[in-house]
Amino acid sequence: MSKRLEDFMSEHRDEFDDLKPRADIWTNISKELDAWDKEQEMPKKRGTRTFSLGFVVRVAAMVILVMGIGFGVYLKTQKTSEGVDYAAINPTYAKQQMHYASLIATKRTELKKVTKFDPQLYQEFCADIVKLQATYKKLNADLATSPNQQRVLRAMIRNLQIQTEVLNQQLSVIQQFNQSKNDQQNDNKDI
Repeated sequence: MSKRLEDFMSEHRDEFDDLKPRADIWTNISKELDAWDKEQEMPKKRGTRTFSLGFVVRVAAMVILVMGIGFGVYLKTQKTSEGVDYAAINPTYAKQQMHYASLIATKRTELKKVTKFDPQLYQEFCADIVKLQATYKKLNADLATSPNQQRVLRAMIRNLQIQTEVLNQQLSVIQQFNQSKNDQQNDNKDI
């Protein structure tokens, strides 16, 4: 096929050569190339990007939707960890749990009074209770997912009993300390 094209071109060469380019064509090409070179040298300024109102509204709606779903999941997980009904597992254990929890709150209030007189002793006592409370919180978190909830609830009650015993011992130590302090002051007064 190219052979036929070459033959056609050579036979009709005179007809192709009858058109001559204008004299200023090379000048125009040179100017365009110079302008193109200048554009390449100058850094292009980025145009400001505009967004349509519809696009902005869609993006805002997606953000709100994602945040709403995340918040819903957060609330659902919070309810499952705190929403265990002890009475549904075992009413007797639920009563014991309430009893020991209120007893511990009372004893801790008594123990806080020591802070004024001996803050270091209070810190030592609190360290023991904090360990027990961490175990209690772990048991409470495990309660919702445990297959044997009654056993976990018993362990929680046992933990509360131990906390109560520790607080009683701590308060007893404080009373003995205060008693010996009072005895010493009385002995000093007698002298």
